[in-house]
This record gives sequence, structure tokens and C-alpha cells, in this order.
Amino acid sequence: MHFADRLLEACREKESPICVGLDPVFDRLPESLRGDDPVAAIETFCQGVIESIADTAPCVKLQSACFERYLTAGHDVYLRITAMARERGLVVIGDAKRGDIGISAAHYAAGCLDDHDGSPGPDALTINAYFGKDGIDPFVQVAAEKGKGLFALVRTSNPGGDALQSQQLADGRSVADCVAQIVADIGSNDVGESGYSLLGAVVGATKPQDAARLRELMSQQIFLVPGFGAQGGGADDVRACFKSDGTGAIITASRSVIYAFAKSDSADWKSAIRDAAIDMKQQVNAILAG
Repeated sequence: MHFADRLLEACREKESPICVGLDPVFDRLPESLRGDDPVAAIETFCQGVIESIADTAPCVKLQSACFERYLTAGHDVYLRITAMARERGLVVIGDAKRGDIGISAAHYAAGCLDDHDGSPGPDALTINAYFGKDGIDPFVQVAAEKGKGLFALVRTSNPGGDALQSQQLADGRSVADCVAQIVADIGSNDVGESGYSLLGAVVGATKPQDAARLRELMSQQIFLVPGFGAQGGGADDVRACFKSDGTGAIITASRSVIYAFAKSDSADWKSAIRDAAIDMKQQVNAILAG
């Protein structure tokens, strides 16, 4: 099944296009988990998050840096959490933002998307589109061969991105508009029955003024929309990322969901995470119903 079709089907089954980001930081974990082994604590926490949100969200996004900092032990946990999430029926996005050209890009793509010793790799990977076509094509080739997906950085949620992505070119387009057109052109070569490409785009929730224009430029791209919640993006900010039929975007939140227990009086951190995911789902669904 084509990646885009599989992702949209998962959203229909869970009745919401939301994604929970797993960005585990040892110092922010529940105190009851923090022992002498940060890698073990992170694995236990991520398992608890998946248990808490599996009935609510169709998708999880694993921030690879949070695991890679612990080298082999951390990478092994990343693979085990990926496997657990997929066993629970979740679509898994590896948030690695890999980027290079030629054989280096192909190696990155294979390393991030391959199965490892029986452990399945993620269903999709985030990549850096700012190498242009030479940096995107190798990832697309590997993803297509493996039935996986990609999300290319186009308009990011960080404030510093404006200094580059908002710059105006001689033809009047912004840099982000130019990258969006490249992504749309490359992605048009591998489109599923849903009308969406295996090559999606990252478009930040904190950039609502650009979302409508980028939606027009990338009609076949599923948008992965970070910045919801802790980074300041709200439900109204993501409206333009969707098409009129309510498809075309996956709204992702990390800290506002997985650390929801920090603002709760309850000692049950899993319940706090579950409630935060349900609240996020309700907020996004309210926009789609409007």
C-alpha cells in the first residue's frame, strides 16, 4: 500500500489527523522514572507514551537526536520503540532531517528506512530539501523501493528560518516558495490512489500566513505540521494546511502532549498524556468540522 494512502487510512481509522512527537529528554521525565540509567528511563517513558496515545493518534514522530545522543544504546531503543509503535498500528515518522547528495544521501536513506535485525524501520523520514533536487532524488528512490514516505523541510516553525525562507527572489517568489515547487515537481512522479505523493512537506504551524500559498503550490503533498502547542501554533493556525475535504495535513505536537503531566496534580503521568492527546484531537477536529 502506498505510503500516503496508508497514512490517510490511519487518520480515517483514528478519526483525526494528529501526530504525537516523541522527544524524550531525561531531565523532563516523570521523577519516578529517573534512575541511574537514562537510556532505560527513556525507553520506559516512550513505551508509556505509546500505550497512552495509541487509541487516539494515528501517528507518532520519533526525534532521532534524543536517542542518538546515547549512541548504540540509544539507537537500539529507537528501533525497539519504532517496532512497538508499528505493532500498535501507528504510522511512525523518523524525524532525522537527513540531508546530503549522491551516494551519501542514498546511504542516509537506507540507514534510516531499512529494517535492522528484524526490527522495522520507520514508515517515513524527514529530510532537508535545501540541497535541491540532487539532495531529494536519492531519498525518493530509496523510499519508493521500500514503500516508505518522506517529509521535506519547506517552511519550518523556528523563528530563525525566516531569515532564509522568507527572502524574496528576483521573480517575486520567496525561497520557501521555490523549494515548495521543487518538492511538488519531484513528488508528482510517485502519487498514490489518494492523490497524494510519497514526498510530503514540513510546513510549520507558526507560519499560517504562508500555509495557504504553499497549499496551492503543493497540492499533492501531505503537510507535516510541527509547532502546534508548545511552540505557539493553535488550531486556527493550521486551518490553511488542509484541503477543503479535510485531508492533506498531519498536525504534530510533542512537548505539550508528552510532558502534560508536569502541569497536572495527578501522579499518573500516563493519564495526563492520554488526556492531552485527546484534547489535541478535539481541537484539530473542531477546526475540520468548522
